[in-house]
Amino acid sequence: MATCPQGHASGDDDYCDVCGARMAAAPAASTPQPAAPSGASAPAESCPICQTPRAGQFCEVCGHDYTGNGAAVPLPVTGARWEAVTAADRAYYDKVIAEGGPDADRVAFPPYCPERSFGLHGEQVRIGRRSRARSLAPEIDLTGPPEDPGVSHLHAVLLAQPDGSWTVVDPGSSNGTRVNGRPLTVNVPVRIGPGDRIHLGAWTVITIREGTP
Repeated sequence: MATCPQGHASGDDDYCDVCGARMAAAPAASTPQPAAPSGASAPAESCPICQTPRAGQFCEVCGHDYTGNGAAVPLPVTGARWEAVTAADRAYYDKVIAEGGPDADRVAFPPYCPERSFGLHGEQVRIGRRSRARSLAPEIDLTGPPEDPGVSHLHAVLLAQPDGSWTVVDPGSSNGTRVNGRPLTVNVPVRIGPGDRIHLGAWTVITIREGTP
């Protein structure tokens, strides 16, 4: 039985039965690589789906296969079954201000902030504030007005799952993200569902609901 480059035993001589990687005809001889110049380092590669730094063949957050040999992940294709509704949460704002911070005394609660609804489509839905300098235009754009200064340009990402559900991941925002009051660990996805509340920034709350906006 053949062994793929990732170490999996495979009954197929062309592609691995386990991870789908192309099977090598024969073990390639190791070729000495020239040493990198002192002080120079190659830029870290990021996942094209969720922007998580690469740590292997598969993305640790969304499972993207960097080799391109893996099968496509089946995703919901019939409209937006869920929606994300953004609003301002006074109780959360009061808690943030009470906990203090370098800019707490300069952050004001908006006197008017109407709800906005965003349908959840595709493989990912980014949450943040748009930035021309970074060529970033998140699907849930919290630029405002009113603008929550505590929201990062790429604050969090909603990731579609094969079963039609969604998870949320914080890729490393400045002020963190909470789901139903619990803080997220950076780059650790958490499953969400209808009724769940995502808090971020100084006063922003995103409520997950069923239905197309």
